[in-house]
This record gives sequence, structure tokens and C-alpha cells, in this order.
Amino acid sequence: MMNNELELVVETQALLGECPCWDHHKQLLYWVDILNKQLHIYSPQNNTDRIIQLEEYVSCVVPRSSGGVVLGLATGFAALDLDSETVKFLAKPENHPPTNRFNDGKCDPAGRFLAGTMDFEQRENAGFLYTLESNLQIKQLLDHTTVANGMGWSPDYSTLYFIDSPTQTIFAFDYDLDQGTIKNRREAIKIPDGEGFPDGMTTDLEGMIWVALWAGAKVMRWNPNTGELLQTIPIPARNVTSCTFGGQNMNELYITTARQDMNEDDFQKYPQTGSLFKLKTDVVGMTNFEFRG
Repeated sequence: MMNNELELVVETQALLGECPCWDHHKQLLYWVDILNKQLHIYSPQNNTDRIIQLEEYVSCVVPRSSGGVVLGLATGFAALDLDSETVKFLAKPENHPPTNRFNDGKCDPAGRFLAGTMDFEQRENAGFLYTLESNLQIKQLLDHTTVANGMGWSPDYSTLYFIDSPTQTIFAFDYDLDQGTIKNRREAIKIPDGEGFPDGMTTDLEGMIWVALWAGAKVMRWNPNTGELLQTIPIPARNVTSCTFGGQNMNELYITTARQDMNEDDFQKYPQTGSLFKLKTDVVGMTNFEFRG
């Protein structure tokens, strides 16, 4: 599914690069460095990477239909004005444990913002999956997750895919787009031992899953309907954290990476870890949706 070589687009040393999100209206890529508390805004047209320094861990970002972006910060959801760089909290979950932080997140096609949480020490079953509704109310979708991670929808929006990284599993749920509810949890893909841990993911218009592998130095493309591995794409970074489609034709796969939990041998082998990569493909990816609140 590749028609070009992997391209290094932003050479940097992100400690925990994550959550790339393509804004198709502005033709910009948002991505975060969680532990350095930074939002990055990459412009392919100008080949620039703007950095906005924040005061709190920032785990995920989505465009907002009314302007600016919405962030998943350590303690809740916040709006960011990209001109003034001012942050305004929108909502925080009730009884959010101080030992938890938000992790990966993504908007559904109806404009809800889904985001998961995890314990800082990755304590088992301490995390949740929440939805921020357009009226700024928070609804809990799941509990007893450990590292709530990548999400994506099938092309008809009837299935939500969700990763809980330590389980090595990509789960599928029936998704009610009108109500924003899930049911019928099942295993779609089990990542084999030794391949790394499934982290962030995206889907394409053929209904296939693209998943980044933490400690796996690769992205894999899977058929969630058959469980078949379709393609393995090596990435010159030990910790591959997430991927999303972007570009004018939505066929360019942007890939984030992270330097966290690496030793000197890892740095020698993967010196470009922490950078942002791009791969042109022969498929069209799913759109990143905007928050409508």
C-alpha cells in the first residue's frame, strides 16, 4: 500500500510524541508531546512546526468547529485559542483521581470528543473512557481500562475500535452514532507477542486498521473483519505511538514517535526516535472530525 519512501518531516526529540490529528480545513497537522507539555502545529505548505508551550500535560488534540482546538489535558478537557494561546477549561470528570491523566482521544463523526485516562504508574484497571458531549457534559463509556489508547471508526461509523495497550488487543464495539453509546465489546485484533504494544491507531476508507507499535518500531495494517495482517511498515524509531491520515488527498500517513523508556543502546539504534514521519500510501484515510461544542 506504499507508493513512496518514508519521509522524516519534523526532526525533533519528543519525549512522548502522540495523537496526530489532521485539520482538513486548515491543512495542518496537530500533534502533542505529552510529557514536555507541548502542542505542535505542523504546516506541510510552509514546512514549519509551531510549538505552543502549555502548563499541564497535554495528551490529545482535536479541531473545534467554532474555532481553535480542544485539548485533553491531565485533568480534563480545555479549549485553546491558537492566536492568543490562552487556555480555558471546559469540563473535568467527576471524581477524577489525582493519580490519573488523560491519554489518547478523538472526535466521533457527530462531533463528540472521546478520550481515555490512565494511571501515571499504569496501575491496572484504573482508567476510564469518557465522552465530552457538545453541551460540555461528560459521559463515562468504559471503566477498568489500564492504558486507554487508540480509537477509530469503521467507514459506516457503526463500529468503534479501541485499544487498551497492555492487553495487546484492539477491541471493537457496536457504536450508536445518534446516542454516542457502545455495546457488544469483542476482540478485533490480537497483536502477537514480541511485536510491541498497540498504541494509537487510525482507519482507512477500506475499513482497515493502521496501528502504531510501542517498542515495536513499526506500523501494522490489519483487516479487523478477518484478523489478517496485511502489511508491516518499519519505522526508524523504537516507540511508534500513533498515526493518522492527512494531506490534500488524505493518503499521507503521519506517524508520531517517543523517546520515553529508551536506553543508550536504543538511542544508538534509533537516533531519529521522537521525530514526526510521513508515508504516502495508495489508500484514502478516514477524516479527523471536529468537536462541535
